[in-house]
Amino acid sequence: MKNFNQLHETNRYDDSMFPYEMYCVNKKGITPSGRGYMDLHWHEELQFTLVTKGAIQMQVNGYEYQLAANEAIFINCGFLHMTTDISEDGEYVSFNFPAKLLSFFSGSRMEQDFVLPYTTNLALPVTVLRQEVEWQKRVIDILWELESAIRNPDLFGREYFLSVKTVEVWYILIKELSKTAIKLSDSFLCKQQRIQTMLTFIHANYSEKITVTDIAASANISAGECYRCFKNHLHMTPKDYLSSYRLSKSLELLRNTELPITEIANMTGYNFTSHFISSFKSKYGETPAKYSSRRKG
Repeated sequence: MKNFNQLHETNRYDDSMFPYEMYCVNKKGITPSGRGYMDLHWHEELQFTLVTKGAIQMQVNGYEYQLAANEAIFINCGFLHMTTDISEDGEYVSFNFPAKLLSFFSGSRMEQDFVLPYTTNLALPVTVLRQEVEWQKRVIDILWELESAIRNPDLFGREYFLSVKTVEVWYILIKELSKTAIKLSDSFLCKQQRIQTMLTFIHANYSEKITVTDIAASANISAGECYRCFKNHLHMTPKDYLSSYRLSKSLELLRNTELPITEIANMTGYNFTSHFISSFKSKYGETPAKYSSRRKG
């Protein structure tokens, strides 16, 4: 069986001298190409997500967060996250950038005192930003400025403007949260690593016959501990997650290929096509054939 880190997203920037990207996401997809909707992942960059239309639901380390238009969320580096739901009219933008952008230069006083204490050991894992709190509203306003600046290639000193405004957002965030930031325990970090390892194993081997025992073995834990990890982080069993992931991959194949239903079933780990069809209908409300026909129609 394969075992490699498919959960880790490596952001590829158009300009290596300015590693900064804004991803625009709705139910139809993500621009530029990246990961987000119903795609669990983590990355080394910091992330601010601003809901520009409608509403979304995000999951970060197993916790669900509901966000409406003109609300935002900060996700620290290294945390598993994905968007689990987007309203029909929903849209959001995510600003991704490395922590070094906030440091001015490597080894600086700014880095040592105001960046690393908050980005190492996941001291500020996730922060929801609402309009009702004055400092949070200020951060949201700046995120809108960033969104506008990125869409304006003719803005003078665009990269400099983005950098200054991003540092301003960070300053407000740590100023307001510095007293409540905590260093997470080694036990928590160990559990975080375990769930990442097991999810990586599933993502790499979902097309094969795998059991809960196999999933647990990938992280060198018992089946019982495996169940507890999934319940605590994702609020579902390992089998439920495996089934959900297989169905999401089948959905991609139905959207993007002309493969027969039987072949898609085999490619996504279903030994019996009838089981695949019934599972698909239970989750999506229609058979794979009807879904495929409707998409092409």
